[in-house]
Amino acid sequence: MTSLVRSIAAAPSAIALMHFANRLSFETDCSDVYSSQQAGELDFVLLDVRSPEAFARGHVPGALNMPGRLLDAECLAGYSRGTLFVVYCAGPHCNGANKAAVKLAALQYPVKEMIGGITGWLDEGFALSVEVARAESVTVSCAC
Repeated sequence: MTSLVRSIAAAPSAIALMHFANRLSFETDCSDVYSSQQAGELDFVLLDVRSPEAFARGHVPGALNMPGRLLDAECLAGYSRGTLFVVYCAGPHCNGANKAAVKLAALQYPVKEMIGGITGWLDEGFALSVEVARAESVTVSCAC
């Protein structure tokens, strides 16, 4: 009897290598962002693409807030075309980071998504920066 896992054959190793290597050129994870921040290796701009209200309730330390729906050439004019942007949103249930990544790529900026977003950051046990008096009001709502 064949398991559900094997019911569809795995890709040949060469194709799997290409697929997974390509994914790494589009994605980074919360742990790598955190480790880079801790090491002072800040060769990227971290963008929280949620609403200003969601950003104020809690965001990744060091992130800038640029709501995805407002991203355009004018708001990015101060950044060189070689600036690597790392975008995140609420989490895997939200495609706001993907939409922002499309806009950045269309404007010819290198971009990666921080997979997991705020949800992933919290799952890793990392703290958020909060701009409201009560930390218990932190939510992962997007409103992007």
